[in-house]
Amino acid sequence: MAPLINFVFFILGSLLELLKWAVIISAIISWLVAFDVINLRNQAVYSISRFLDAVTRPLLAPLRRVIPPLGGVDITPIVLILIIVGVQSFLLDPLHRTMLNILG
Repeated sequence: MAPLINFVFFILGSLLELLKWAVIISAIISWLVAFDVINLRNQAVYSISRFLDAVTRPLLAPLRRVIPPLGGVDITPIVLILIIVGVQSFLLDPLHRTMLNILG
């Protein structure tokens, strides 16, 4: 039973890590587009941007309704990253240890 529990928590941790990187890369791409360093007319950039937006928008939208932009700067990606790191550190790891202790 322990290998299955380890595998499930590995997958959950990996998905949260990928989500964290998707938020970071999406924010960087949005800055590069805003400062006209890269252009969305490039098909590859457009595809990557749309994919990352589709992944991160459902998680950022509720935060954007609660947290207003500060001085025109959207801080919701930072808040989402802090939430993801908090879930990884304070929920996922202790839950993993607890599950291993209970189910052995």
